[in-house]
Amino acid sequence: MTQATDYIASIQATVEGRDPNQPEFQEAVGNFLHTITPVFEAHPEYIKANILGRLTEPERAVQFQVAWQDDQGHMQVNRGFRVQFNSAIGPYKGGLRFHPSVTLSIVKFLGFEQIFKNSLTGLPIGGGKGGADFDPKGKSDAEIMRFCQSFMIELQRHIGLDLDVPAGDIGVGGREIGYLYGMYKRLRGAERGILTGKGLSYGGSLVRPEATGYGLIYYTEAMLKENGQTLAGKTVVVSGAGNVATYAIQKAQEYGAKVITASDSNGYVVDETGIDVATLREIKEVKRGRMRDYAAAVPTATYYEGSVWDADLKYDVALPCATQNEIDAAQAKRLAAAGVIAVAEGANMPSTPEAIAEYAAAGLFYGPAKAANAGGVAVSALEMSQDSRRMSDSFAVVDGQLKAIMENLFAESVAAAKEYGVAGDYMAGANIAGFTKVASAMLAQGW
Repeated sequence: MTQATDYIASIQATVEGRDPNQPEFQEAVGNFLHTITPVFEAHPEYIKANILGRLTEPERAVQFQVAWQDDQGHMQVNRGFRVQFNSAIGPYKGGLRFHPSVTLSIVKFLGFEQIFKNSLTGLPIGGGKGGADFDPKGKSDAEIMRFCQSFMIELQRHIGLDLDVPAGDIGVGGREIGYLYGMYKRLRGAERGILTGKGLSYGGSLVRPEATGYGLIYYTEAMLKENGQTLAGKTVVVSGAGNVATYAIQKAQEYGAKVITASDSNGYVVDETGIDVATLREIKEVKRGRMRDYAAAVPTATYYEGSVWDADLKYDVALPCATQNEIDAAQAKRLAAAGVIAVAEGANMPSTPEAIAEYAAAGLFYGPAKAANAGGVAVSALEMSQDSRRMSDSFAVVDGQLKAIMENLFAESVAAAKEYGVAGDYMAGANIAGFTKVASAMLAQGW
């Protein structure tokens, strides 16, 4: 074993020993570490400075109580989190997730990924993440407002314009951001840049709802073009039906692809004529309905229970946009057998390590989440810039900036993979490109 492999193995052992009950965090760290060896072979100074030891331990992790009153007058208690992982290249930046599955492990895995995702955008933002084990589903607007207000009473102690700027994630959309910002403003004043994903009437940015989905397609098209292909004429399967999935479907169809699925936590629809985005948005955004409602509204669609990745379909491109670990090894094999040539991740870590290994074995083009879904945080950073300037950029300007960022980060990933002897490995390239920027900043600042 070399000095680099010994060092990386020691970091892996430390993380496993220190956080034995955090499987999602360990998975994220493991996926990263096994791609990064060439960098440490070329840069022993990173070993001497123990860069990985400091990157795998958050600079700060906060857990707090969120007590709120439901509509029956009963007090409920949830657990809130904010993890501030690394600020070498800018203030912490990362979303808030409200979902029953949220734990410290989930928040740490998301925050760790966010370090490198944010670095890849080329914008001056560090990595962080937060959330709560609160489920907005089935709650009234008043209950959600009271929860958000209670959550912000504690969170505001730990964030700031040049310290930490949260955004939305699963369970936190425009409604929740509005309630959170309203309470922050009452407590601390009208700092418009303190949250991103805001409404357009109070400092939000055009393209923010579409950003992750659009960015995913800009990345996917760049990846396909690198390999002599395009999305035009391709059949695409998408999981999820939130903002990421919806706008990925829309943009993919603008590029000439046919998207035949969308899903929720219960099941999925198959529409061989192509998903009707207007109907999907009405059902999910206006009526807050389920995918079975889409099938009832669209005669060409059929609803099935279960995972879309178990469906017997023929298609070219897979875009997992739902949640972490939604594709396992068996499902990855099924993708390859279905004729898939490319997988690009719109959700955070939707593929298990075993699934990623199957993609490699089958020779699929694989775009990892930290690169492929970076469009959301990229436009969040652009929103921060607009708020600082007290100006609003047009849809075309922001969309053009987003497209350029996604194409550039793909190109940087390709270049990094070539430089370190792993050409064609877009996951390794993204990890290396994101990591080296953070590592050099840490050394330059005497960290």
